[in-house]
Amino acid sequence: MPGLWELRIGNEIRYTDATGTYLLEGELIDLKAKRNLTEERVTQLNRVDFAALPFKDALVWKNGNGKRRIAVFADPNCGYCKRLEKDLVNVKDVTIYTFVIPILGADSAVKARDIWCAKDNGKVWRTWMTAGTVPPKSMDAKCDTSALDRNLAMSRKYKVNGTPALVFENGTRVPGAIGGDQIEKQLASGQKS
Repeated sequence: MPGLWELRIGNEIRYTDATGTYLLEGELIDLKAKRNLTEERVTQLNRVDFAALPFKDALVWKNGNGKRRIAVFADPNCGYCKRLEKDLVNVKDVTIYTFVIPILGADSAVKARDIWCAKDNGKVWRTWMTAGTVPPKSMDAKCDTSALDRNLAMSRKYKVNGTPALVFENGTRVPGAIGGDQIEKQLASGQKS
């Protein structure tokens, strides 16, 4: 819109005039086209290069042929993450890459280590998140947990401030737990572009 300047504050958008005298908070909507321009811009700014994600630092599991892919940032003690994991079980033909980020306290860090160091860490993650089976205590003092530190750094880079956060192959990021039907809709509409 002529005369309106965009200001980015973290993941939020504000608007000002050319002189910086006025500040406008709210959404800019194109009434004729029926488009929320602010929402579209925030989505664009939060886009993640899916192919550049460090998949070696993720817990991985597959349902069906695994041809569709989703990345999830999750904390082992996050209730919404547990609900999301239960919904993901019903999503067909998908590979899930979970970047564990223990952000909800000391117990999250302990559980993250125990899960990461487990022999079949993907299975241990899923049974903890979906059935409440407590992860076995890690006794491996040599287990390299630096991936968890890298995941935390990556979450800060992408400004992931809460869990869960989903990233689809087309780069779209969705904060919060969404249902399986919404995941399917996003997967169908958001094929890699």
